[in-house]
Amino acid sequence: MPPETVTTPAAPAGKTPGNTTGKTAGNGTDPGTGAGGERTQARARAARNRQFVVYGTRILLLIAIIGIWEWMARSAVIDPFNFSMPSKIWDQIVQWAVHGTPQGSLWEQIWYTLYEALLGWVIGVTAGVVLGIALGRVRFLADVLGPYIKVLNALPRIVLAPIFLIWFGLGPASKVASAVVLVFFPVFFNAFQGAREVDRNLVANARILGATNRQVTLQVVIPSATSWIFTSLHVSFGFALIGAIVGEYIGATKGIGLLVSASQGTFNAAGVYAAMVILAVVALLAEALLTFLEKRLFRWKPAEAGSDR
Repeated sequence: MPPETVTTPAAPAGKTPGNTTGKTAGNGTDPGTGAGGERTQARARAARNRQFVVYGTRILLLIAIIGIWEWMARSAVIDPFNFSMPSKIWDQIVQWAVHGTPQGSLWEQIWYTLYEALLGWVIGVTAGVVLGIALGRVRFLADVLGPYIKVLNALPRIVLAPIFLIWFGLGPASKVASAVVLVFFPVFFNAFQGAREVDRNLVANARILGATNRQVTLQVVIPSATSWIFTSLHVSFGFALIGAIVGEYIGATKGIGLLVSASQGTFNAAGVYAAMVILAVVALLAEALLTFLEKRLFRWKPAEAGSDR
């Protein structure tokens, strides 16, 4: 059969043989499909253009804030001793990166804080997910432990840092403990709510098919609660950094929190702001990594309404 030949049934009267409704003779192209492809490409271009506009606006806003801050400090509109200025903050970061800090290398301080935050985050997330799923699945445990968890959640957890310092000393253990107590509760409540919000029809169908309690938990409840858990992970890592920084600020031998404390003790406003900038960069990189992992894990989820606008 020659190329481009399409076998079709006999054409009804009044229609051209060899051509079917909705197809172009010789190529089989569906006009509706072509129009749909053009619409998809147009939406993709619009989404890319909007993304460029958003990123460009963010950059311009940051430049404007930095420029106004620098101008106000140099013009003595604000006190440069207390508020410092972006140029001095940048010089301080460069000095720390090139010549090190009084406590050692800048990268060592960053790694020390990041290690404490990561370890506290992993422990807090693990404990929060396990206990949240357990209490969400077993009502008896929720009834017994619920009041105690509410009381612990009502405590101002930042003030526990001095207690942890007394218990565990100046080493990383006290900072990890501070990070754990800050991370645990948001993850726990999201995991608990996610376990409670599982579609009962899914659970009933799984039981009809002969699934045990363990199989229902592992194959139905936990996958359904994953989106709830990931929602808390974005916030909880920031809490882990706060816990580590607060612990280092109160008492430590290394870390970004110690840089803040030392800079404050010497009235070095540029050093305080420089440490805050470094911490913000670390937090943004961690947030970007979590967002990337979430998109990879939840590729099956449909896009939210208005996300392509």
